Amino acid sequence: MTDSSPASSSTGDRVREVVRHELVRRDLTVVRVADLTAQIRRVTLAGDELGGFVSLGPEDHVKVFFPSEDGERVMRDYTPAVFREVGESGGPELDLDFVVHGDTGPATAWATAAEPGSTLSIGGPRGSRLAPRGYRRFVLLADASALPALSRWVEAVRFDAEVIAFVQSNDDRILDYPVPTGDRVAITRIATGEAAALTALAGLHLDADTYVWAAGEATALIPVRRRLRRELGLSRDRVKVDGYWKLGVGGLDHHAPLDPEDPED
Repeated sequence: MTDSSPASSSTGDRVREVVRHELVRRDLTVVRVADLTAQIRRVTLAGDELGGFVSLGPEDHVKVFFPSEDGERVMRDYTPAVFREVGESGGPELDLDFVVHGDTGPATAWATAAEPGSTLSIGGPRGSRLAPRGYRRFVLLADASALPALSRWVEAVRFDAEVIAFVQSNDDRILDYPVPTGDRVAITRIATGEAAALTALAGLHLDADTYVWAAGEATALIPVRRRLRRELGLSRDRVKVDGYWKLGVGGLDHHAPLDPEDPED
């Protein structure tokens, strides 16, 4: 079903429509593994249970269930990178992208060892929040963890608006990650950390026709959100800043308020 009420906007053509989906858990099998960059590994999943899978919004996420050392399953949220109703395997396929950083976390451990025949269970998405329409420019900021969502943002808006995207990484090859292109799409790699992000944003004119989305390490994004919301005064319907992970914290709840001093989202 569709909820067509605004996410928090009084401008009709800029409403972020919400589409609800039936919550389904799916048991899937790995059919391919590919290293897209030095950091990012794409795992392609297939199986009859992918029939009926729907993911419409750039920030959609599925719950992924990983085994842990104590035998319990650990849940993490991942953006569906690419879904194909018919893929090379002859049936539906879903690509999930993992940042492989050499630690012993359950997601990295599983993705590092994944090979054709490995199994994985996912749940959702529960719903999709579509990209807003009516903006002439989108400014996107993401680190490696948020590249699937950035790619989906570009795909969703590139034919209707200018896209200025910044990818935060110290890896010179991070832009090997496949992101849709277009005449009005510009993607630039910048250094990690809040200083580089603030410098990039400072060079832009963020007028009323600009929507800003940023995602990545939560602590580094707090100053970014404060600059956008407090200092520049951008209204909440024009800004979405989301912490996808937090240094030293396993399984961060990205639905929780990013800034403890300003919990309004």
